[in-house]
Order: sequence, then C-alpha cells, then structure tokens
Amino acid sequence: MAAELPEMTAEAFEAEVLQSDLPVLIDFTAEWCAPCKMLDPIVAELAQEWEGKVKVFQMDADKNTDLLVQWRIMGVPTLALFKDGKIVARMTGYKPKKSIIKKFGKHLSL
Repeated sequence: MAAELPEMTAEAFEAEVLQSDLPVLIDFTAEWCAPCKMLDPIVAELAQEWEGKVKVFQMDADKNTDLLVQWRIMGVPTLALFKDGKIVARMTGYKPKKSIIKKFGKHLSL
C-alpha cells in the first residue's frame, strides 16, 4: 500500500506551491473519481522516488473549486507541475507511470 500523500489546502497553496523553491506536483483528485484512485499509487511512488527534488501533494477538487477555476483545471485527475509560481506541465486523465515521468521529467532535475 502506497503512502498517503499530504493534502494541499487553499490556505497553504501560496506558501507551499507558489513560493516553493522546489518544483511542486499537485494531484487534483476527487473521492468519487475511479481514474483518480488508479493514479494514486503511481503518484505516491513518484513522491517517494522524487523526494527532496519535488514536493508532491494531493488536492481535493470538490473542496477547492476556486483554485481549480483559477488554474483552469477542467477535470480530474489532473497532475500539474508548478515551478516558480506557474504551471509548467499538466496532464489530465489516468496515464501510466512512464508517460508521467516523460511528461514531467524534462522540467525536473532528477
């Protein structure tokens, strides 16, 4: 069983994501979303593999609709990689681990 990812809240978003020195990967998810649940263990694995290089959080889409609108997150699951307060890469829907690493890896110093 994969480790639980820390949950990002709207209150902590500015400090933890926008002002972070490290890149931040947010997994926008929802309790009712089956593809989100399939993606969870992959994201948890990446969080462990990228520890110290990337901060990884989950964010409940239903509890944070304002942030989803602000960042134009249209569906769940969406993975969004933030660097220097901006989204530099995003991926919506379930994807295998290799695709996720290929998409986000080029933005990271792994």
